[in-house]
Amino acid sequence: MSGEPTGGDRPAAMPPVRLSSESELARDALAAPLFQWAARLAVWAGAEGGTGGGTGGVGGEGAEGVPVGAGGELLAPQLKEAVAHLGLSDDEDGEMHTAQAWQLAVDVGLLDVEDDEAAGADEADGDGAAGGEAGDAEGGADGGPDEGGGDGGGDGGTAGQAPSLTEEPVGTARPGPELALLRGEGAPGDVLEIWQGGMESVLADAATPSFEDLIGGLEDVTGEDGQIDPEAIDLDSLDWNPEQEADFLDGALGNLYVLTATDQAVSAGAMVPLPVLAASMIVPDDMEEPTDAVLEEVSAAMMKLDEQFRMLAPTGLVEYQPVDEALTEETDEDVELPETPDDEDVSRYGMVRLTPLGIHGVRVRLLEAGAEAPAVGDLADADAEKLLGALIAYTEENAQAEIESWLAARTPLRSARELLSAARGTDEDAPSRRLACQQALSLIGTDAEPALRDVLEDRQLGGLARVWLVEHGATDVPQPDEEMVFWLTVDTIAAQLATAGEADELRELVRGLVDQHAGFFDKAWKVDHPATGHVLEAMGRVHPDKQTAKDARKAAFKARSRLN
Repeated sequence: MSGEPTGGDRPAAMPPVRLSSESELARDALAAPLFQWAARLAVWAGAEGGTGGGTGGVGGEGAEGVPVGAGGELLAPQLKEAVAHLGLSDDEDGEMHTAQAWQLAVDVGLLDVEDDEAAGADEADGDGAAGGEAGDAEGGADGGPDEGGGDGGGDGGTAGQAPSLTEEPVGTARPGPELALLRGEGAPGDVLEIWQGGMESVLADAATPSFEDLIGGLEDVTGEDGQIDPEAIDLDSLDWNPEQEADFLDGALGNLYVLTATDQAVSAGAMVPLPVLAASMIVPDDMEEPTDAVLEEVSAAMMKLDEQFRMLAPTGLVEYQPVDEALTEETDEDVELPETPDDEDVSRYGMVRLTPLGIHGVRVRLLEAGAEAPAVGDLADADAEKLLGALIAYTEENAQAEIESWLAARTPLRSARELLSAARGTDEDAPSRRLACQQALSLIGTDAEPALRDVLEDRQLGGLARVWLVEHGATDVPQPDEEMVFWLTVDTIAAQLATAGEADELRELVRGLVDQHAGFFDKAWKVDHPATGHVLEAMGRVHPDKQTAKDARKAAFKARSRLN
């Protein structure tokens, strides 16, 4: 992956994603429209009826294969046949889809393209040698190349020239070795490898502007005969940086990957509005209100992404709802975003999401680029401390799946003891580990009870142990003393601040605590917890009552003075 996933400096590690099984991903790859078309065209190229005759073909009339141009592209007559073969004749984009599918088949080896001139030369060399040997054996037969090799394959000699790509065949395309892998002989991994190669090819095309876009229109470079005049093209003035264009698309896919991994709704299949994705690439994190200039950049990025995602959707990489064409018809300028868009407005500006296959594809690119891109299940063999430390970056659903994978390799009692041991500590991350420990312990059955009873008197773990035992119906659970209650409260809020920040849920939690406990702050500042001052300051920021907020700040000052 040549670009940076977040449009800036790439983080040391991407957030973990949940992957479908290899067999499911392979089925998705085979079902992707562009790959279905590519496979069908490869089969068609090998069928006796799909030869297009012997025009320039290596083997002459009746040979299998399809005559192609210098770049392996379909010629005009064969392109029409191919469009009809795919049933796309009534589709206004039928020729474009067919040409893309054909090129994909060539790029990934579903089709082999043989140059007619080279094939003719090989045939000449082979027959000439055979004739020479026969002449030596029979004493005088002329086995020269003229007799054995013929004219090198008819029109194949045009390969070294600049033929018309719509009229002159210079090679023949036949089914390649990879086709069998897609048609049942390959394992799921083989299918995914072919899909990945094809997706890379389409990504490169999507990041390359059309020739017309590149030169700003064809009018100024077209001669009176209607043909493009190469001398009229000023190559030095072309505003195109291939690496920059590739980085732009990589950045969009990287941001989409991060959103999929970290946003619960997107992870569950919700689509991301194109303006949101474009803004994530353009608007600086510390900019509260985007300027008009920045909004114009966002609008331009949206329109570029719209074109690119339209190309990528048939590969199965993304699911895409394009920008409403009526929007672009309403103005000749860039699309302007509404100030207060509703759901219907937003959907008109494009919606996109990575498919499960797309998540796999982007992750492969990240790994190949040297990024750390973990997947759910990677920690099944990790120690408990590494598991608990990593869960902070997971969505709730992914965290549960990771924990279940980890628990499956251990007995309930062993799991509980390892988790509780890893949850201890007074370091900055310890509250988050204990919160993750609670989540993991909630998935373990009553077989773990002895481990929880063993830590009832532990100042750091006794509170969460009592909560677990009560929730699992245990009897004879001792009541916690007031010191333990306040310690657990501070620890819980510290973990919430570390994982979710000062969210609305924290505001409600703080209000409830203060309302339920008279003189809360008179006792809270004395709690022997490293995060007491930090927690009380946060409580002062989020509590809506001014006097209560002031009391919280005073308590925070006392807590810090006590530690000093």
